[in-house]
Order: sequence, then structure tokens, then C-alpha cells
Amino acid sequence: MRVRPYLFIICLFLIALVCGCAKTIHRPPEEAAVLEKLPVSEYPDFVDDTHYINLADSIQQSLLYLRNKPPGMKFKFGNDLYETSHMVNSLEKFQTFINIKPTADELKKFIKDKYYIYKSTGDNGNGEVLFTGYYEPLLEGNLSKSDTYKHPVFGTPPDLISIDLSLFSAKYAGEKITGKYTGKTVVPYYERKEIETGGILYGKAPVLAWVKDPVDLFFLQIQGSGKIILDNGKIINIHYHTSNGRPYKSIGSLLIEKGIIPRSEMSMQRIRAYLSANPGQIDEILNFNPSYVFFKTEKEGPLGYLEVRLTPERSIALDRRIFPLAGLAYIETVKPAIDENGNLQEWLKSNKFVLNQDTGGAIRGPGRADIFWGNGKYAEIAAGNMQHKGSLYFLVIKPDPNND
Repeated sequence: MRVRPYLFIICLFLIALVCGCAKTIHRPPEEAAVLEKLPVSEYPDFVDDTHYINLADSIQQSLLYLRNKPPGMKFKFGNDLYETSHMVNSLEKFQTFINIKPTADELKKFIKDKYYIYKSTGDNGNGEVLFTGYYEPLLEGNLSKSDTYKHPVFGTPPDLISIDLSLFSAKYAGEKITGKYTGKTVVPYYERKEIETGGILYGKAPVLAWVKDPVDLFFLQIQGSGKIILDNGKIINIHYHTSNGRPYKSIGSLLIEKGIIPRSEMSMQRIRAYLSANPGQIDEILNFNPSYVFFKTEKEGPLGYLEVRLTPERSIALDRRIFPLAGLAYIETVKPAIDENGNLQEWLKSNKFVLNQDTGGAIRGPGRADIFWGNGKYAEIAAGNMQHKGSLYFLVIKPDPNND
């Protein structure tokens, strides 16, 4: 096969990058410090407050992912490594057991006898994890541009490239750069302001649909997946495909720093209310975040990082670099209670089994977790307001012949 000249130039550029700029590339923390194996005496009280609803379905989605991976692929839990086949066995056994709807005592005994438990150390080593939420937004749109629908939902531009640095050195596992090739080198891709206000992608990147509201589009990019309801009643499932590679910057933090919204009142709903009341500031505030997401359409949705369907209140997003993908987890946190008018009343204790099936640009480190809440009013309220501390545990079946 012939090597195109520009690919050769890219290779030279990357070799120089890897050899000369190693100190500038952020390295993920050591996984051994992320999950700590617990003695049986420190196992939590395993209670699923939603009585296993949708849990078997979510486990099945993780199994779909794992069964398509090499049998010898390694998954790290603290200092321990488990192969794909072991992960599959761990989930299958758990799924079979919960199908009988065990009592709390039966569940505790089963886990105590059969499973190892690993707890996230949290960012400060104190085991505290900050839980936030995300949901599947519903947008109004059309396949054609008009005065009503004038904000494009872009597919991936043809000139955007993503380069896996691990191909050049194993020490850069999980690291990549995203940009565009100029004919001489690779440079960063356009940032949000250039794309939104400069119209630089018109006629270049595919447009999947046109939507009414730029703020809705912004939050669609934050959530990663959504549905666009067209004028003719049809629905398009939109799913994250890639990004421009620019760092994510929180507009919530910006509004807090400017004294516009107090930290104690910060939520997606407060941001929306402020932007609605101050439309002249929309471009400036949204463009503070240079990151920009490009989408693809799917037959069903929403899909997470594993390319399997997310399950409301069962799928979570974690830092994919440091936590075992598709793994079975248990969380201790809270959930919102709302009244008949959709107003948030209080936060209630919530403990449940979940699956690690997604990731996110702002979800970094052992002290962050994002819960997928589904779609609808309740999901939007939960996702927009949740910022609560809790605990995160992972379960994996013991490597005992009796468990095979």
C-alpha cells in the first residue's frame, strides 16, 4: 500500500511531539490508588431502593459490550486484574441471582460469599465522590434551515482528525490529540466561537438537523445524546460522535465567578433562566466554553461511550481511564423528590446498583460520577440540580472455581 505524503508528514510531527513534549501531556492517576479492596467487615449495606427495576436490562447492555471484546482483555480493580471472561461471568451470575428478587438478607449473603468489593478513594482519598446528573434532552427541529430553525446540529467535519498517541508509545495509553491537517502540520481544531459565529463549517460539515434554540443545542452537547422532534412528528436520535478537542470550560463556573448566580443556587435551570432573560449575552457566555461536540444519528438511543443503550438511573458515567468499563457498581447518594407541578421539594437518600457505561469531558478523576436520569421533566430536574457527595463501589465475582 502506498503511503500518502501528508500522512508521512503527520508521522514525523507526532514523533517530534512524543519525544519532545512528553511533560506537557496530562497523565491519568495510577489505577491502584483509585479503587481500594475492602474487607468483608467494611462492605456497605447493599439495598437497591428501586427494587432491581431495569437492573437486569442494564446488566445485559454491559454484557453486549463485553462479549464483543477479546477474552483476554484486562480490566483493573485496584491492584487486581480481571479478564473479559471473568467480567462476563461476574455479571451473568449477578443477573441470575437478582432475577429471583432476593430479600435484603439474601442479597447481602450472596455478595459477601461471592464478590469482592472495591471502593473509590475519591479525589482526596476520603472516599467521597461528587455525583452529578445528565439526561436525554428533547429538541424541536427540522431537516431544512428556516427563520425558525437556524441553528445547525453538525456531524463530524471531514477535515477533523483524531490521533491515538498510544500508537507511538505505550506510556501515552489513553491519550490522543484532535485537530486538522493544514498541509504542513497538525493544528488545533476550530473552537466554539469560530464555529458558532464565524460560520466556518457551513458547506463543509454535514448538518444532521436544524433546531430552534442555541441554548438547547449547547446543552445537547453537554448531555451527549438527545432526541430531535421534527415538524412532521418523526424523531431523530442524536448521539455524540467526537469533539473539536478543545478543553471543556464550565459556563456555570463563569457565572459564579462573575457573581451572577450564587454557587448555592447553581443549576442548569438557573443558567437557562438567566440566558432567557439576557439574550444579548448568550453568545458571549456560551462561547466561554471552547469545546464543541459533533454528532451522529442512531436507530435507537441514547447510547453511551460503550455504544450500548443507556438505562435511566442504572447507567453512570465515570472517568474511562481509571475505572473498569462495563463494570457493576453500587452507589450511595440521593435523588430528588418533586411535586405535581414539577417543583423540587427535597433530596432523598438513594442507594442502588448501576453499571459503568459512559464517560464525559467534565468527569475526571476518582471523585466524580454522573448519573443518567433518562428523559422528561423529572430527569431534567434531577440532572440540572444534582451536585451531591456520596460513595462509589465496584463489585466483581471472586476467582473461585465454584463461581465458574
